[in-house]
Amino acid sequence: MSERMATKKDTARTGNELTGADSPLYVNSVEKAMKVLMAFDGQQRQLSLTQIAALTGFDLSTTQRFTYTLMTLGYLSKDEAVRKYELAPQVLNFAYHYLSSSDLVLRATPYLQQLSRETEETTNLTILDGTEIVFVQRIVSSNVLNPTVVTGTRLPAFCTASGLAMMAALDPHEVDDILARSDLRMYTPYTVADKAAIKQRLIRFREQGYAHSREEYFLGDISTAAVVMDHRRGRPVGAVNLAIVTARWGGDADERRHADLVMSAARAIAN
Repeated sequence: MSERMATKKDTARTGNELTGADSPLYVNSVEKAMKVLMAFDGQQRQLSLTQIAALTGFDLSTTQRFTYTLMTLGYLSKDEAVRKYELAPQVLNFAYHYLSSSDLVLRATPYLQQLSRETEETTNLTILDGTEIVFVQRIVSSNVLNPTVVTGTRLPAFCTASGLAMMAALDPHEVDDILARSDLRMYTPYTVADKAAIKQRLIRFREQGYAHSREEYFLGDISTAAVVMDHRRGRPVGAVNLAIVTARWGGDADERRHADLVMSAARAIAN
């Protein structure tokens, strides 16, 4: 084999091994379009072209092209009176298609509804995405503490009952990776943010079959969660949790009752 042919072969092999943004399959323009959409993070409903450019790091010309394209496709709208952009209802199609095609959500919803009727408390189905949990189904009660938490809301896994329940079902090296990438800070005076302490909790939660947290992310919020397993792969795919406000909390008896309910629901939803 000639040196030239060998070099080409090595280059091809190296190219095939590249992953993520370094892969030749990666389309940068798609990333840029998503960055524009994600600039609207809920903190500001409307953004000017200059603000979008600042948040994305794009120049004004690039920002203008992407906002125009997204507006033409129906994902952004523009308030001409103030010359600012905002997300359009078309964006909800992504969430709708995800939820309507998710076998996990479809299986879990009747059990969440039953849990909510039986306890008169808020019930949730969450999944683990990186270092965060994502709410993919939520049955809200009249006693809800945080009405701003909706489907799609993200919270840190390390200090939420659902996140801890799923982490307890992971291999130790996966837990280490999540904790290494998490912002382990005190959200309330009751947050457990020490790595060693979190790992000890995970051992206990794994043994007892459920996770429990009290006012670790939201003051006044108590949550009990159980992991939903995919037994064919031996992997956690979600968690069911019951959330209750401290004013309605009955102590250890409520914890045991809620634990039995979420563990039973999680087993029924598992596949």
